[in-house]
Amino acid sequence: MSAVRFVDVFSTTPFRGNALAVVHDADGLTDDDMLAVARWTNLSETTFLCAPTQEGADYRVRIWTIGGELPFAGHPTLGSAHAWLEAGGVPAREGVVVQECAAGLVEVRRREHLAFAAPPLTRSGPVDADEVARVVAALRLQPGDVLEAAWVDNGPGWLGLLLRSPEVVLAADPDRSACAGMKLGLAAAYPEGSRADGVGLEVRAFYSDGRDYGEDPVTGSLNAGLAQWLVPAGHLPPVYTAAQGTVIGREGRVHVTVEDGTTWVAGATRTLVTGTLTA
Repeated sequence: MSAVRFVDVFSTTPFRGNALAVVHDADGLTDDDMLAVARWTNLSETTFLCAPTQEGADYRVRIWTIGGELPFAGHPTLGSAHAWLEAGGVPAREGVVVQECAAGLVEVRRREHLAFAAPPLTRSGPVDADEVARVVAALRLQPGDVLEAAWVDNGPGWLGLLLRSPEVVLAADPDRSACAGMKLGLAAAYPEGSRADGVGLEVRAFYSDGRDYGEDPVTGSLNAGLAQWLVPAGHLPPVYTAAQGTVIGREGRVHVTVEDGTTWVAGATRTLVTGTLTA
């Protein structure tokens, strides 16, 4: 039997972040077992904590959607680190958890909130004009709504769009059939100081999870990729907070800090349900 935690990630308000199921002591589970559990939880991701196989790692995480395994994902990284620590995990280096995943070793530091060091982008740079036109049409946007587009892929396959205003981001109404197969991130900056809560960026993420084309509540991997694109390009400061999930009733807050060339992505984590996997 393995302990299971359901963790709310990227929100200080319960049930307003992104849910993650974390299965502890999962070394005895097969790939088919993990896929079956992920399909049963029916969440965007379910993770499985295993013994590390790489030197320097505190634990190994395997990240599953209902369609298969991912090499890296953001809210599963923070939620898994939270669950591992809460279950009594002690990192080899004080204040830093080293997580092994299919994308390599990822550092998670322990400060006000857990924060992961964004892995290098596996695909970056501008997007072909024909591809941008196809995406704009699929999102039901106007060509003038898009200021820039870039690949911001660190594993899941994200294509990022910088839009002309947060209002355009919030009003986007994608044609789900036309967007099939695309993983799209929309972002727009708020004027500095315009929000009392300090939010500087509005973000939305659309993807297919094997069931339907839908919206992800709060997305660590996308926010990491957006920061690695937009901060060096001068569109965002090195420290800011992004809001995500607004349209679908969530209150996601992603805190980004770029220090010495490393992008740190932080957010609140809280266990809301604990249990035991008996099958």
